[in-house]
Amino acid sequence: MAKARIMIIDDEPDFLELTKMNLEGTGQFEVMALSGAKELSASLRSFKPELILLDLLMPGIGGVEVCEILNKDPVGQGVPVIVVSALNNTVDRQSVFRQGIVDYIVKPVEKDELVIRIQKALQNKYGTVD
Repeated sequence: MAKARIMIIDDEPDFLELTKMNLEGTGQFEVMALSGAKELSASLRSFKPELILLDLLMPGIGGVEVCEILNKDPVGQGVPVIVVSALNNTVDRQSVFRQGIVDYIVKPVEKDELVIRIQKALQNKYGTVD
C-alpha cells in the first residue's frame, strides 16, 4: 500500500516536528514539512503532495495567500487543503473556505482527529482510502 503524501506548512517548529512524527508513525503517510511558503512552488513539483495541512498565521506569506498561490498553480490546484490554525473566528474561516479549503481545524488538535480528517479528505478526493 502506497503512503499518502502530506505536506505541512507551518512556522511553528514544534508543531511541524510533532505532527510529522505523529503522521509518519501511523505508517499511512509520507510527510514533507515546510516552515513557510517560500519553497512552496519547488516543493509542490518535487513532492507532489496529495493533501496540504496549512497554518494561517505565518510571517511573510500567510495561509490565505498560500491558498491563492495553490489555486493558480497547475500542480497545486487539485490538492485538498486542510487549515490547522489557532485562529477560530468566522471571518478567517469564511476567507479560506472561499479559497477552496476542504476543512478547518482549530489548534491544538488531537492526533487521531487529524488522521481521521486527513483520511476523509483523501477519501473525498479519490473515492476510497486503503
